[in-house]
Amino acid sequence: MYKQPPGSVSPAKRQIKEVKETKITINCVTFPLPGEGPEQQLLKPDEWSYCDYFWTDKKDPQGTTSLPGFEVLLQKQLKGKQMQKEMSEFIHERIKIEEEYAKNLSKLSLSPLAAQEEGTLGEAWTQLKKSLHDEAEVHLKFSNKLHSEVEKPLLTFRGDNFKKDLKKYDHHIADLRKQLASRYASVEKARKALADRQKDLEVKTQQLEIKLSNKTEEDIKKARRKSTQAGDDLMRCVDLYNQTQSKWFEEMVTTSMELEKLEVERIEWIQQHLRQYTTLRHETDMFNQSTVEPVDQLLQNVDPAKDRELWVKENNTGEVRPVDMDI
Repeated sequence: MYKQPPGSVSPAKRQIKEVKETKITINCVTFPLPGEGPEQQLLKPDEWSYCDYFWTDKKDPQGTTSLPGFEVLLQKQLKGKQMQKEMSEFIHERIKIEEEYAKNLSKLSLSPLAAQEEGTLGEAWTQLKKSLHDEAEVHLKFSNKLHSEVEKPLLTFRGDNFKKDLKKYDHHIADLRKQLASRYASVEKARKALADRQKDLEVKTQQLEIKLSNKTEEDIKKARRKSTQAGDDLMRCVDLYNQTQSKWFEEMVTTSMELEKLEVERIEWIQQHLRQYTTLRHETDMFNQSTVEPVDQLLQNVDPAKDRELWVKENNTGEVRPVDMDI
C-alpha cells in the first residue's frame, strides 16, 4: 500500500484544493471563477436565448432571498399570460365604446330636428340623418368583429391548463435542484470526514515519530486505510454530484428552450390579432366613408333656385300683382 509521507496531503485533498482555487459553488451549483479555465461559449450565440442567461440565482432587492433563474423565466410566462388578459380587457372596453357610440348614432338618426326642411336641401338633410343610422350599423358590426376576432382569441389563448403545465416545469426543475442540494451536502459531509481522517492520521504519525504514544504501525495503517476510504467516499460523492448537476443542466437547457418557444408563440399570436384589429379599423373607416358618399352627392345637387321654385309652387298666394287705384 502507498505510504503517505508525514504531514503530506492526499491526492484526493489536493484535487479538491485545486477545484476550490478555480471554481466556486453558489447555492449548490458550481461555476468557474472569472478568468479560470477555458472561456465558455454561448450555446446559441447572437440569439439572446433563455438557455444562455439564467444559470445563476437572482437576489431580491433586499438581498435576503434568492430566486432561481428558472423561476425568473416562469414569472415571465405568467406575466405574459396576465398581459394577454389585460389586452383582452382593453379590447372589451373598446367594444363597449363602439356599442355605445352606435347606440347614440342610431338614436340621433331618428331625431325630428329639421325634419320640415324642404326641397333638394331637405333631401340632403334626410340622407345625412340616414347616414348616421348606416354608420351606427358599421360600428356595431365593428364591435361584433372585435369581440369574435380579437377579444375572444386573446382571452382564450392558452386556457387554464397553461398554468398547470408551468407548474409541472417548475416542480421538475425544482426537484432536480433539491437533488443537487442533497448531493452537495453529501460532498461537504464527505469532505469534512476526509479532513478529520487526514488530521487523525497526521497526529498519530507525528506521535509515533516523537514517541509520545504507544501507537503501533498497525494503528497507523488502520488510520491510513480510513483516510483512503474517506478520500474514495469523497470522490464518489463528487461524481454523483457532477452527474446530478449535468442532469439539471440538460433539463434546464431543454425546458428553457421550451419556454422560449412558448414566448415566441405568444408574441406572434398577439401580433396577429392586433393586426386584425387594425385591419378591422381600416375597414370601418372605409365603410364609414361609404355612408357619407350619398350625402355628398345630394349636397352637390342642392339647388337654391330649384328649392325656391318648388317652395313657391307649393306655397304661393297668388301671382297677380297690385295696380294703381282709379279715381
